[in-house]
Amino acid sequence: MHPAPPLSVQIAPRGPLTGDVTLPGDKSISHRALMFASLAVGRSTITGLLEGEDVLATAAAMRAMGATIERGDDGTWRVDGVGVGGLLQPAGALDMGNSGTSTRLLMGLVASHAIHATFAGDASLSGRPMGRVIEPLAAMGADITASPGGRLPLMVRGLVPAVPIEYTLPVASAQVKSAVLLAGLNTPGITRVIEPVPTRDHSERMLAGFGARIEVEETAAGRVIAVHGEAELQPQTIAVPGDPSSAAFWLVAASIVPGSHVTIRNACMNPTRTGLIAALRLMDADIAETNARSVGGEPVADLVVRHAPLTAIEVPPDLAPSMIDEYPALFVAAAMAEGVTVARGAHELRVKESDRIATMAAALSAAGVTLTEHYDGLSITGSGGAPMTGGVQIASKLDHRIAMAMAVAGLVATDAIGIDDARPVATSYPAFFTTLDALAPPRD
Repeated sequence: MHPAPPLSVQIAPRGPLTGDVTLPGDKSISHRALMFASLAVGRSTITGLLEGEDVLATAAAMRAMGATIERGDDGTWRVDGVGVGGLLQPAGALDMGNSGTSTRLLMGLVASHAIHATFAGDASLSGRPMGRVIEPLAAMGADITASPGGRLPLMVRGLVPAVPIEYTLPVASAQVKSAVLLAGLNTPGITRVIEPVPTRDHSERMLAGFGARIEVEETAAGRVIAVHGEAELQPQTIAVPGDPSSAAFWLVAASIVPGSHVTIRNACMNPTRTGLIAALRLMDADIAETNARSVGGEPVADLVVRHAPLTAIEVPPDLAPSMIDEYPALFVAAAMAEGVTVARGAHELRVKESDRIATMAAALSAAGVTLTEHYDGLSITGSGGAPMTGGVQIASKLDHRIAMAMAVAGLVATDAIGIDDARPVATSYPAFFTTLDALAPPRD
């Protein structure tokens, strides 16, 4: 098949954003719900699943390894699992598309099963290094053959029984942590991951909900997460909350477009995911939480955000792990604040779908923003609310979050900002542009 042609879009100011937003399901939780349900014995049901391309790649991979996964007409997904240790040999390569989460977590699953799997992906994913996952999984006994630079395509040959390890994360990465924990599910003994800096804890929360024996301890060395192997997972009914990474674009857009007043429904408020809200509040954003509740073990709330003049800050580096995917949106907010915002401590942005530091620096600079690029972030001189110049076409580098962040920037530019290819938005937020049109219809 030939790839679809690029989808170029032009975003110009439209006036205030007003109304309610129904968020797509959280991407991180959606991936894990499908994987863990596929490892349970019996039928699980999932509502609110994100039906973006990345999550669908996970569903296809789990089907290829034996799980029965079906979507009902009512949008409910039903998963009949094969049990821990029951994954079947896939008939062909697993196509991960653009999904780094699918790739890294599924590598962990395969590593402790008596199967082998080849992982392939699109051009963007194939450029992302997998060495940080290969190292611990190889220590557990998996035989991994990768392309030069530890990249895709690569093959994982699992080992049964695998070897339990105690592994300290060299960088803050929920994906690496989760890959090791998932390998530990089918490994005799106890597998431990030590994270000096806390990362997203969806895997620990959900595995415990499925019946795995998970222990979390705070120590001087950091948070220690232990999983007891040869686990037996029980089927569950899962309601996926709204994705805070998708909420980020509306939080920023409503904050910077005068007259805006937006209510964001059902946002996941897991404390490992709310760094952007904390940063925006430090910048004097007007964000209120209402209807706080718990859904499937995750804290959830509705967010009400109104336009407010933003003030530049030095972003606390310890917020980075809890907002790593939201930095592109934060950079746009910084461009409209009063003063110089310094956002550093985000080295991980260099190895996302694109080099998000360099890509956002180039895009914002082209749109008229004054900034300085650092190895671990940006310093951005804000306009104090004055429109950025715009009138340019920027390169998304096949990165969904770059495309959406610069679409938000187009709402506060003198002239329209063009995005060379918005197709990748479908990987995480297929309804993004439809939602934008509903909140702020385009002007004639």
